[in-house]
Amino acid sequence: MIGEEHWPLVGAAGMRALDRHTIETIGVPAELLMESAGRAVAEAALELRPRGAAVDVLVGPGSNGGDGLVAARHLQLLGVAVRALCVGDPAALRGEAGANAARARAAGVALQPFALELAPAALLVDAIFGTGLARPPEGVAARAIEWIETARARGSLVLAVDLPSGLDADTGQPLGRAVCADATLSLGLPKLGLAQEPGRSLAGRVRVARIGIADTAPGLRAEAELWTRAGAGRRLPPRPRAGHKGSFGHVLVVAGSVGKTGAAALAAAGAGRVGAGLVTVACPAGLNDVMEGLCTEAMTAPVPDTKERCFAAGAEDALLGLAETRDVVALGPGIGTHPETVSLVRALAARLERPLVLDADGLNALGNAVGVLKARSAPSILTPHPGEAGRLLGISTQEVNRDRVGAARRLAESSGGVVLLKGAASVIAAPDGRVVLNPTGGPALATGGTGDVLTGVVVGLLAQGLDARDAAALGAFVHGLAADRLAARRGGAGLLAGDVAAELPATLRTLRRAAEAGDDAGSGGGKGGGRRAGAGRLSLPFPEP
Repeated sequence: MIGEEHWPLVGAAGMRALDRHTIETIGVPAELLMESAGRAVAEAALELRPRGAAVDVLVGPGSNGGDGLVAARHLQLLGVAVRALCVGDPAALRGEAGANAARARAAGVALQPFALELAPAALLVDAIFGTGLARPPEGVAARAIEWIETARARGSLVLAVDLPSGLDADTGQPLGRAVCADATLSLGLPKLGLAQEPGRSLAGRVRVARIGIADTAPGLRAEAELWTRAGAGRRLPPRPRAGHKGSFGHVLVVAGSVGKTGAAALAAAGAGRVGAGLVTVACPAGLNDVMEGLCTEAMTAPVPDTKERCFAAGAEDALLGLAETRDVVALGPGIGTHPETVSLVRALAARLERPLVLDADGLNALGNAVGVLKARSAPSILTPHPGEAGRLLGISTQEVNRDRVGAARRLAESSGGVVLLKGAASVIAAPDGRVVLNPTGGPALATGGTGDVLTGVVVGLLAQGLDARDAAALGAFVHGLAADRLAARRGGAGLLAGDVAAELPATLRTLRRAAEAGDDAGSGGGKGGGRRAGAGRLSLPFPEP
């Protein structure tokens, strides 16, 4: 069932295709869909509205405005004091929106042009623009968005219809100025932009109204998936009672340099804490004594190093030999940028015959040679932050962040590997175009070393038999949820990477229980994520804003 294990996410073009398929092929009248949408908006408004308060519905020129007019009519008939404020000429409303303007007037709704001097109601329903907006709002629409922003700052609540007006449905980026809502009711299916920052924060609490639009259409694939706790829990590798340390995979972590031995230790801890049976840390020989002190639960393997105690190019054969007796390899945490190390990483990336997770300076060593990974016989997972992704793609960090899904897809295609683009709402992209957006994690992870723990989590899941896409997506989910749980108990500031690693076993237990119970509660400690929230409406698995 949609919403129990995952939500499909759609962009503007995908939503238009689903609308057409529902209306033209299935035969559901557009007017009926608008009635269903407006009724759902009215119900959501009643839940959010302060007791006895009036409601202003800001009505745009298209279908989103028509949904708002239906909602205004239902609220009026329920005895709520409601105004429909037309952002533009009310006489210009056409089609289903025009018909519902007439119905709203007949029901007694005060339908009037929007004006800046109007005093706002306690609840504002933003029905100005939906998924069709492709350029910055201008004129009266831009002024209406500014008016909503000012009213919210003074205490009004805001409910956005489908997505906050001014927000790009595909990227989550504002097209100029965008509404900041307390809650958003997405219609049919959730939009891709609502699962990415800053769209996720601008949307507030996100729910989905199931209004009768088809979920699929011939030749159409969802832009991305958003997993719930139950969905994540059902993808966890099994732990048979007869299992032993040899049953759950042996990880080789190739990591560390002077001043960065902690990165290697944290990656090893992440792999062990997520359930890998055995972990070996290969390190420069001159750092082995330090590494043995840091990694009491992992084995260490010293390999040839430079006089600066970095990995030497001559370590290649030793590392290939170690990899032959291990199941998976993590390469890069704290490895440094010594020229010999860079040469070593490039050679290993081409020659290793084990599933490989590349992180940090392991990625930087590849530079524009990321295409070498396409020739590998075993899967590759790349875990860049936006700056690293930009360097690999030859674009700026800002360009990556303007379209994170697009950037992750391009990097997955050029490398032939799965890409885990880190950051708020991490993006996991497979070479075949499939994308998962991760709903867990937040500012609690904004501390050094958490990325190294993530590398360990991903490679640890890979060692236990998950495919590369699921290992990356589940790793991001588990890692983020561990941080969310800690933040809920201890606050979001001051957590350390080692704290996140230590929280992993309890997080795995929570996910297994969610899977067994069919609990579709979402991420992060927030209330109601994924649970049923009124007739035909479900909450997405986001942490509470």
